[in-house]
Amino acid sequence: MKRREFLNRSMTVSLAAGSSMLLPLRLLASELPADITDLSASQLSAAIRERQVSCAEVMQAYLQRINRYNPVYNAIVNLAPEDDLLSQAALADGALDKDEYWGWMHGMPHAVKDLTNVEGMITTSGSRIFANRVATSDSSLVANIRKQGAIFIGKTNTPEFGLGSQSYNEVFGATGSACNPALTAGGSSGGAASGLGTRMLPVADGSDMMGSLRNPAAFNNVIGFRPTKGRVAGGDPFYQRLSTSGPMGRNTEDTIRLLHSIAGPVPDQPHSLQDRLPAAEQFAALDLRDIKIGWMGDFENYLATEEGVLDLCAASLRTLEAEGAGVEFCMPNFDMAELWRTWVDLRHWSRIGAQTMYNDPAQRALLKPEYIWEIEQSFELSAKQVYQAGQARGRWYREVVRLLEQYDFLALPSAQVFPFPKEIHWPSEIAGRKMDTYHRWMEVVIGGSLAGNPVVNVPAGFDAQGRPMGMQIMGRFGEDKKVLEFAMAYEKVTDHLQQRPRLVERA
Repeated sequence: MKRREFLNRSMTVSLAAGSSMLLPLRLLASELPADITDLSASQLSAAIRERQVSCAEVMQAYLQRINRYNPVYNAIVNLAPEDDLLSQAALADGALDKDEYWGWMHGMPHAVKDLTNVEGMITTSGSRIFANRVATSDSSLVANIRKQGAIFIGKTNTPEFGLGSQSYNEVFGATGSACNPALTAGGSSGGAASGLGTRMLPVADGSDMMGSLRNPAAFNNVIGFRPTKGRVAGGDPFYQRLSTSGPMGRNTEDTIRLLHSIAGPVPDQPHSLQDRLPAAEQFAALDLRDIKIGWMGDFENYLATEEGVLDLCAASLRTLEAEGAGVEFCMPNFDMAELWRTWVDLRHWSRIGAQTMYNDPAQRALLKPEYIWEIEQSFELSAKQVYQAGQARGRWYREVVRLLEQYDFLALPSAQVFPFPKEIHWPSEIAGRKMDTYHRWMEVVIGGSLAGNPVVNVPAGFDAQGRPMGMQIMGRFGEDKKVLEFAMAYEKVTDHLQQRPRLVERA
């Protein structure tokens, strides 16, 4: 079998698995494609385990690709020395020689979001204040990924302290979309999504407070999954966080496998979900004929939305209808303006811990204006406002529960605008409406964040300019498996993920 034939066969096998159940990690052919980076993470894992490709070859292939494209896209930052990475890859090969298999990511290159600590690596959080801060230990997320055998090659770019859905900062600059490097990759997991879309990473992790897994996935035509609150533990044990870590992938299968690596009960996290996800091989694409979707669109023109966004989502929904799914427009019985106020108050509350940087004139001078504004708003917040926001959040969750008693899933666009020039920090206006804050243009994602329900971004296609868009699919609390099984079915009946960008090299 020729190399190109293998690649086509390998891709076909992966899609066939997604249409029913995920197959155990194995390959059905003995040759590899010309470019190792064309393999999905799951296919790459199988190739390594079956010794059809060495970990050293994999590392060399990815480093070559990074050197070729990263200067343009700026997805990966603080890349580790290549000699060190090749040495680690050789050790991974040596382990296989001794029948030591570390996990499904054995010898695979991985870069984590630059808000997350990897022992011995710099964690800047996109801030000049921490431009040289070296982590002394792994975060729990990194420790879990390390247990699966990954080799950490560097970090993925993020906005300063992860604030804003545009991955730029004064340390590394802006990250470009895999679909067009002149446009933003979104954020805050923009480097992760761009690294996936450009095939500079096999799979990627991210975190999501205000759409930070969903928006960049939409802007780079990949899968981004925000798990149920507590599925991936982290942060203060009792503080009710708005954010969560989660997986991203070139396809749903890879996303499922990485979720397994980072999810699970954690003894010292009281809000950690205690159930375990079924094995990846037990995930099966849903029968779309049994599915009923509630489409919320722009909440009857409440949200300012760029022309064309809703049309792409509607076209994808019609594809689902043609496969037998039921789609109806629905509206929450909730004051959406109150939901925004709830979000803003809880978000400001989460910034109280940053007041020490604000109070230090030298550090405050290094903060971006949007972060200074967030901290100043936290000074003004009253206990009554926090209490009222908590009460409203509870009422919103109960309304989402009510809607999901009528529908299997709720659907929304993943962003209100298409990717915009990366020199623009944030859209100040959408469809003639002024944005009153730097993050108002991402209001469409707050419903999932406040409810804490599982939400997956699936690609919705491209506009006439080739700009990508995605669609949020929200399921019931705790039903992460069902949401991802919907994404498997969606991937089967659409071809958006097969649309590969024409990458740009530095002149």
